[in-house]
Amino acid sequence: MNSSTTGKLLWDWRKWAVELAIEHKIDRHEIDWILQRVANLEPLTLRLESIEADESVNLIMPLDRLSKLWLERVNDRTPVQYLLGTTTWRDFELVISPAVLIPRPETESIVDIAIERTSPKRKLGIWFDLGTGSGAIAIGLAKASPTTPIYAIDLSLEALEIAQANAIRLGVQSRITFEQGNWLSSSLFDPFRHRVAAIVSNPPYIPSPDVLELQPEVAKHEPHLALDGGFDGLNSIRELVDTGAEYLEQGGMLLMEMMIGQGDAVVDLLLKKGSYQSIEVIKDLAGIDRFVIAWRI
Repeated sequence: MNSSTTGKLLWDWRKWAVELAIEHKIDRHEIDWILQRVANLEPLTLRLESIEADESVNLIMPLDRLSKLWLERVNDRTPVQYLLGTTTWRDFELVISPAVLIPRPETESIVDIAIERTSPKRKLGIWFDLGTGSGAIAIGLAKASPTTPIYAIDLSLEALEIAQANAIRLGVQSRITFEQGNWLSSSLFDPFRHRVAAIVSNPPYIPSPDVLELQPEVAKHEPHLALDGGFDGLNSIRELVDTGAEYLEQGGMLLMEMMIGQGDAVVDLLLKKGSYQSIEVIKDLAGIDRFVIAWRI
């Protein structure tokens, strides 16, 4: 429901929200992130508070509703992305809900790595995004490489509905096929054995004992299906290593995200499988070991 307020009331609300954020040790920048979306304000406008006290400001919801959402953020530690049902990833907006993991900035590089490391010929082959969640990686790949046919697969039907809706909103639905599956265990995927050019995935990789110890925004609100990687965090990665050996064509690429500190263990899994070569650990933009890439022998 659209609404409006005055500059004075908006700045008063912002001051109140900042005080709560400081009291509860929440990043105050989240408040401006919300106001950019709720009031369509530019970052510079917020930084300078350049709206006059009596100036009218259009909102997508009343200030009292916004106050309730901010109290939910503070008291329940609900992530702001879930409260507004949207997040920014790479250069596009995604609709999200607690049914899907909130796409992280550090994952954005996986699209660039996948595109940069593959030949034009391999970009014409079939690609799989396994555990697609909100569809972020599949959509990023489709936008970056319009010639690539992509299969986006997830166990959760609710996640697939969100991913498909995002693809439609962003105009790439014709290049992505959405399928439900526990990785590639369904016989539906049998025709793709040894025919896939690339498998890209951000799988669950948090060790089970650590999941409930994560910050409450994650532990209480994000889907554990997308977080819990088993006792050592490597269950899903093991599945992907085995899957890659069965489905990748000769020279096909396997690219996975992993947790800090897992690099040696993941490389060891790939080496012991004996189906991969040119295995490499790749750092994210913060200099942290984040991705592992390997090529099917």
